[in-house]
Amino acid sequence: MASLPTGHLGAVDPTSDRAVFRQIADQLREAIDRGRFREGEKLPSEAELVEHYGVSRMTVRNSFSILQGEGLVRAEHGKGVFVRPRPPVRRLAADRFARRHRDEEGKAAFIVEADAAGGHPEVDSLEVKEEKPSQDISTRLGAARKVLARRRRYLLDGRPVEYATSYVPLDIARGTRIAEPNPGPGGIYARLEELGHHLDHFEEEIRARMPSPTEAKTLRLAPGVPVICLIRTAYDTEGRAVEVCDTVMAADAYVLTYQLPAT
Repeated sequence: MASLPTGHLGAVDPTSDRAVFRQIADQLREAIDRGRFREGEKLPSEAELVEHYGVSRMTVRNSFSILQGEGLVRAEHGKGVFVRPRPPVRRLAADRFARRHRDEEGKAAFIVEADAAGGHPEVDSLEVKEEKPSQDISTRLGAARKVLARRRRYLLDGRPVEYATSYVPLDIARGTRIAEPNPGPGGIYARLEELGHHLDHFEEEIRARMPSPTEAKTLRLAPGVPVICLIRTAYDTEGRAVEVCDTVMAADAYVLTYQLPAT
């Protein structure tokens, strides 16, 4: 059995109850986890793996399919299979909405995170319109009947990583800069506070699921990559819910970091 130039892979056990293609996937996964194949690095080719393991091309392809389904690798037609990048954005829940970012730096939360990641942020304003909210959004906003919905997509270094829709009660947003495609420095939270709605706290709910076809297309997700669904409600110092943000995030683009008090 020929050895690969990298020397990172061993042999398979044909007597094992575990299928050979799964054993190969296990070895490749371990090599990726240990950093033996780095982010963006090309994995051994089908031909190299066929020679190394003494198996068929279909067996190797089945191994690659497992890793693609797990979101660990991506296949580029005519080029090969590459290790996908690790999450580039660390989302610091305790700091991202700090008032100093809005007041002193004029930065919205995503810009703060992008700067920390050393990446170039972009925001696509996809839609700003008045509409009737869903029952769930209406309830979260204290039975609001009409809202201003702001839909936008966030990109880091040209890669879509997040799609978000903010819902603001229409009696607050109508006729203000919140209704403009670009609400200005500090984002809509800065504008809400200028309108007298000083923010007091946020509540977030997080869950994970597989994306819809539309979400996968919007975020350019590879097969097998799930999304993080986060719904955030912002409250002012009077206890009023002044915004609900429904966010869909590419799960392979984020690390969610929280600081929780022990008392």
